Amino acid sequence: MTSNTCPDGPKGIVIACSAPGSEALFAHERHAINAVARQIAVLKGFAFEGDLSAFKLDGEYLYYVPDDSLLLADASRMGIAGPKDFFGGVLPSRLAMTKVITHDVIGASAFRPDDWPAEFPERVSAAVLPGYSTFSRTDTLQAADRLLRQGPVRLKPPLASRGREQQIASSVSEVEAFLERYQASDLEKHGLVLETNLADIATLSVGIADVDEIAIAYVGTQRITADNAGLPVYGGSDIIAVRGGWEALAGLSLLSASALAVAQARTYDAAMIECPGFFASRRNYDIGQGTDWSGKWKSGVLEACWRIGGSSTAELAAMNVMQQHPDVQTVCASAVKAFGTNCRPPANATVHFQGEDPDEGAITRYTAVTRISRKIA
Repeated sequence: MTSNTCPDGPKGIVIACSAPGSEALFAHERHAINAVARQIAVLKGFAFEGDLSAFKLDGEYLYYVPDDSLLLADASRMGIAGPKDFFGGVLPSRLAMTKVITHDVIGASAFRPDDWPAEFPERVSAAVLPGYSTFSRTDTLQAADRLLRQGPVRLKPPLASRGREQQIASSVSEVEAFLERYQASDLEKHGLVLETNLADIATLSVGIADVDEIAIAYVGTQRITADNAGLPVYGGSDIIAVRGGWEALAGLSLLSASALAVAQARTYDAAMIECPGFFASRRNYDIGQGTDWSGKWKSGVLEACWRIGGSSTAELAAMNVMQQHPDVQTVCASAVKAFGTNCRPPANATVHFQGEDPDEGAITRYTAVTRISRKIA
């Protein structure tokens, strides 16, 4: 990449793009990603472009907003050398992009791919729920038998997104039925996560993000809503963002459950930073908190996200306020996804999409800043 030396025009171009190998997005998701990219362009004083092929690249500094994490080789080809060049994360392997690295395999003789990060599950074990990662039918059934002694198990295909294709199993026979539908080749290549299932679960999002000199850390709560088919789905996040990094977030007056979520996210984050080839400008960790089969309350990182996420429009809204008002220290913001035709966004909301999505039907996506503070909350 080369810097643009033109003194009268934008210093560079922000590009919303598809990561190599990423899954197809819904129309409203693409609108939300473009909204984040446009806001980043405003923060940086850059132009925005949603189509890499629509302009010449000569003499322009390019900043990327990919829709998924990037492999190290792909990032290098795009000219991404570090966190300042993009919004998201770079990983050394496809395996490291998924939740399958979170839990250990069932034993020393268990099958695992050659690029399995054997030391990683040990580093994060205190921050996650009980569980195993498996890559064969035999190991899956053995892991299920062991975990089911402690209650129902959640089966999580690593490549499944938006919570789809996950299943709760209460017996080995239900796990066997699941494996009949799960391709053996996918199990061997991508694995399967088996994890203690929590009832009455609340999911918190904890993370850090930065664009140039504006850095934030945040903690928030995810909302569940009903889609147009009446099924429960992610409905957005309410976050409180603080100017700075992990230490600034630790300085907030948080409830004990939120403080624990932050500590668990930091443990997972510290382990990830030690992985060779990893770097990111946006790191998010979803923490599940609820009760197990015995009624015991538990908390643990469910998965990590090193790419643009559902709360990213709220993250950028907070950054925008902080850039405009250097004395603002904390910002509360909401990223909302509402299905149907009855959604009426508040007057101060920025609407990213409102209409008919070809795949999901009527939906509204908007972001609103709800509170700002010039001191640490």
